[in-house]
Amino acid sequence: MLDIETAPNLVHVWGLWQQNVSINQIMAAGYVLCWSAKWYGEPEIKFDSVYKSKPKAMLRKIHELISEADAVIHYNGTKFDMPTLNKEFLLHGMNPPSPYKQIDLLQTARRQFRFPSNKLDYIAKTLGLGSKTKHAGHQLWIDCMAKIPEAWASMEEYNRNDVTLLEVVYDKLKPWIKNHPNQGVHEGELCCPNCASQSYKRSGWAFTNSYKYQRFVCKECGTWFRGSNNVEFDEPKRMVSING
Repeated sequence: MLDIETAPNLVHVWGLWQQNVSINQIMAAGYVLCWSAKWYGEPEIKFDSVYKSKPKAMLRKIHELISEADAVIHYNGTKFDMPTLNKEFLLHGMNPPSPYKQIDLLQTARRQFRFPSNKLDYIAKTLGLGSKTKHAGHQLWIDCMAKIPEAWASMEEYNRNDVTLLEVVYDKLKPWIKNHPNQGVHEGELCCPNCASQSYKRSGWAFTNSYKYQRFVCKECGTWFRGSNNVEFDEPKRMVSING
């Protein structure tokens, strides 16, 4: 589980609305302020920041964790967290981390549901799972950049809680996640591909154009999946038309 916080880009502008910022107006590019991470199912939350460590040392630690992971779970990390970290790795002379899968819960929220808001805080509250830590808003980032100790204490609490929240939301959304890394590859036997549980039941068939497969539903998380052994059709396939 991974979440980062970044400093904003500093630019010169003459207005406040619909600004087009050119490259020569950029005074300082944003950078990673801090990160929090934890291994799924384990209690320890790791945290580091430019306040506690030098930037390269901070980045090296998260680089090592990503390299150790089979998959990284995040919220909008496909477009933000991971590309931002990659940019920082490049700037500090680091090679890419070892390959890993990404599980972006924002993509699941957008594709599978129609919530009024897809923000992590809103979805967590709606599902009764908790909420993000309240803070002073943009001023917190300004104060952290100014190295104010009290601000950094708040930022660390905020960043750590985001990872805690991420894990409980992941557990709730797990059966809805499409293309989840198959846990059976690591277990070496038939199990729920999303949670690795071996508590499942048969429930009908899954069909392709040429074959059918035994279909299962996980008793633990509710994920639907199919077996790997196929058989030829021995009964007509039923069709249903859905008009949404």
